[in-house]
Amino acid sequence: MSLRTPLCDLLGIDVPIICAPFGPWEQVELAAAVSNAGGLGSLGTAVRGLDDLRKQWRRMRELTDRPFAINHTRRPFDPEAFAATLEERPAVISFHIGDPLDLVTRAHDAGIRWIQQVGDIDQARTAVERGVDVIVAQGGEAGGNAGDVATLVLVPQIVDIAGQIPVVAAGGIANGRGLAAALALGAQGVVLGTRFLASTEMRIAQEWKDAIVQADARDAVKIDFANAVMPPFSEGAYTTMTPRVLRNAFVEQWMGNAEGAAAEAERLRGEILAAVRSDRLHEYLPFTGQSVALIHEVLPAAEIMTRTVAEAEEALKRASRCFSAEQH
Repeated sequence: MSLRTPLCDLLGIDVPIICAPFGPWEQVELAAAVSNAGGLGSLGTAVRGLDDLRKQWRRMRELTDRPFAINHTRRPFDPEAFAATLEERPAVISFHIGDPLDLVTRAHDAGIRWIQQVGDIDQARTAVERGVDVIVAQGGEAGGNAGDVATLVLVPQIVDIAGQIPVVAAGGIANGRGLAAALALGAQGVVLGTRFLASTEMRIAQEWKDAIVQADARDAVKIDFANAVMPPFSEGAYTTMTPRVLRNAFVEQWMGNAEGAAAEAERLRGEILAAVRSDRLHEYLPFTGQSVALIHEVLPAAEIMTRTVAEAEEALKRASRCFSAEQH
């Protein structure tokens, strides 16, 4: 059984697995490992200086000659970093937390594919209007900034309106059974986020990885004080997208007290930005999805890819056997 889908041909990859971008965190080694294993690696740009980003892109090209994506968001949007990305000409630009407006046309003019992540049906319709190449239907189970509609509901809705545009499922997917389910819903691939956070190559604190392995789905919660402590939205943002994180002392302190956090917004944003730069964000906002319940060990990215594909193939065969048995 082959899991190659039309998405693979469009993006120049071998298996329909995309590694999520992780905002400001250094993930070059992870992204390169995913690309070298046949998937699509991604690099974030949030709150990173342009010199730093260019160093990452240069190192990425040293580690792989396979396609990869550079991600941008509207929390906030950095026009200078986007212009530099167009000059860099990665195979793909991915975008979320907002309407891309004319950015899609600018990317296409530079010969770059566009992946748009959405969290509801209205955002998906906008993506279709903008002429994007791929739509990521991200369910509310996801970590980071996401909407509230569950993946199981969202994916078939968006497949139905996307037409010839490939749809990729995200949110609550961490293994091959999730990939098989996404394909059954009409998606052509998946984005894995939390699963790749708990990878050998991902450069986050070991404490964060350990917490992922030990956590239950109920430990990953939406935070109602996000707007007070995270970077502000830029024009065109989908402001209903809120983060999901693992519970810790900081989260417990401010959960349910958005007004109190807003009163100290300047201080808290400064502390969190400093934590990002010193690899201590897990002490504040350890972004993690509900798929944490399916992750029981830290693994190399290539092994995650291999296991995911093998599990998906077995899940699809098992489902087929069940169906065949019912016919007799």
